[in-house]
Amino acid sequence: MRDEGQAFRSALIEASVTRLRPILMTAVTTMAGAIPLIISSGPGAESRLVIGTVIMAGVGAATVFTLFVVPVAYDLLARHSGSPGAVKRQLEEEIANAPTAQHTPLELPER
Repeated sequence: MRDEGQAFRSALIEASVTRLRPILMTAVTTMAGAIPLIISSGPGAESRLVIGTVIMAGVGAATVFTLFVVPVAYDLLARHSGSPGAVKRQLEEEIANAPTAQHTPLELPER
């Protein structure tokens, strides 16, 4: 999006909106899969409860981190950087305009 000339903040918001649904779908289905572990009974239920709780809390925390902390951190760290495509174009231009090095054979001292 930034390669297409879109402003940094609007590209960040559009990308966040685009990724919201897949992230939430993955988190909800993973947490739903942990529910049977949490509500199970019988032999070994205590260990399944712990595993289910860890899965539920871990996925919940990772989802919050992914949806809020990562975009804010990216906004703070990459705000003044160019788009990846612009950096690539600049490097290609500098390589094309660089003077070619003249290599001379290395002369070894005589023994």
